Amino acid sequence: MLRALPDVVRLITRLATDPVLPRSAKIALAAAAVYLLSPIDLIPDFVPFVGYLDDALLAAVVLDGLLNWVDRAVVLRYWPGTPESLDKLARVARLLAIWVPRRIKARIFAAR
Repeated sequence: MLRALPDVVRLITRLATDPVLPRSAKIALAAAAVYLLSPIDLIPDFVPFVGYLDDALLAAVVLDGLLNWVDRAVVLRYWPGTPESLDKLARVARLLAIWVPRRIKARIFAAR
């Protein structure tokens, strides 16, 4: 997940400008992009390994929400890697994001 973080950030920033996504999803994506790109984190990035843990968890939650409620073709349009790499990342994201209730992700990412 940490190695894929730059690709996830690119995906999030590209999707945030897509006209198909609902407003709530765009707001969540913009907030996630700002947090991931910001040098100020809950756990500072200079702390070895643990510093990137909060970034990886946030990216996992966002990616899991996107892949469950946004059309896959839209996500693949902006994904910088292969569909197979996205599938692998989706499995990891699902495991890391299991602690976030499904209804919360549905409320953020589902079209209205």
